[in-house]
Amino acid sequence: MTDPYKVLGVSEYDSDEDIKKAYRELAKKYHPDAYLNNPLKDLAQEKMKQINEAYDEIRRIRQSGAARTSNSSTGTSGSGYSYTVKTDFERVRLLINSGRRTEAGIVLDNVPEDKRNAEWYFLKGCVYYQGGWMMEARKYFEKAVELEPQNLEFRQALDNLAARGNYTSATADFNCSLCRICTSIICCQCVMECCDGCK
Repeated sequence: MTDPYKVLGVSEYDSDEDIKKAYRELAKKYHPDAYLNNPLKDLAQEKMKQINEAYDEIRRIRQSGAARTSNSSTGTSGSGYSYTVKTDFERVRLLINSGRRTEAGIVLDNVPEDKRNAEWYFLKGCVYYQGGWMMEARKYFEKAVELEPQNLEFRQALDNLAARGNYTSATADFNCSLCRICTSIICCQCVMECCDGCK
């Protein structure tokens, strides 16, 4: 099935009320009564079916998530939503696997520091790895292995990264600071002035 959040044009971080509002607006727009005696009637009916299925799926996901949350320890992040570390990490893995590393990073950043265990560091490393930031990925993988040296998944990720050898300049960590940027701009201006004098 297509991502139900995309069908409704919402994010999984939106509130239930925002999702309901988006659903109602789309249902009003594509309701069959609005397409009586219209050649687009069949298309509107198909769209309405997708909208209903997406809304039902989101409600099912959220209800099952709420049930899991009530059976385990929960807390509240700075963004004001209830979280469960275990289910957050499962969601991060799904996001990473579907190439949505930015969203995965947001979920990880919302986990309070006292809940950031070895798996958190491993997943953060995966986010950096997927983005091509190998030096950062290595730091997080190393921390994950340090916290759980017996975990084969964490160890294998670090070993695979080490096997890649030297990193290209595109993925290196340059520690770019404002001072270095300003220095580079000044140097460029000097070169430009010298070139103007050569004319």
